[in-house]
Amino acid sequence: MKTRFQFRKSSFSDPNHECVEIATNIPGIVAIRDSKSPHGPVIRFSPGPWGSFREALVTSLSDSLHRVTHFQPPPDGSQLD
Repeated sequence: MKTRFQFRKSSFSDPNHECVEIATNIPGIVAIRDSKSPHGPVIRFSPGPWGSFREALVTSLSDSLHRVTHFQPPPDGSQLD
């Protein structure tokens, strides 16, 4: 009998736009897919590489948010395009 991934929406996903689903029901495998394409490709990770990948994403998001929340306009008052 073949076990199927049981996907759930990631807590990091935007419910209306960029949605990632994750499955962890099969031991030793973390699977992710685009929820807009449920029959499309699935990326599979073992737990160690998944942890590294997830950490890199969280760090990148945190850095991006930090830059936005600490934005300072140019001292000469000019506008940025």
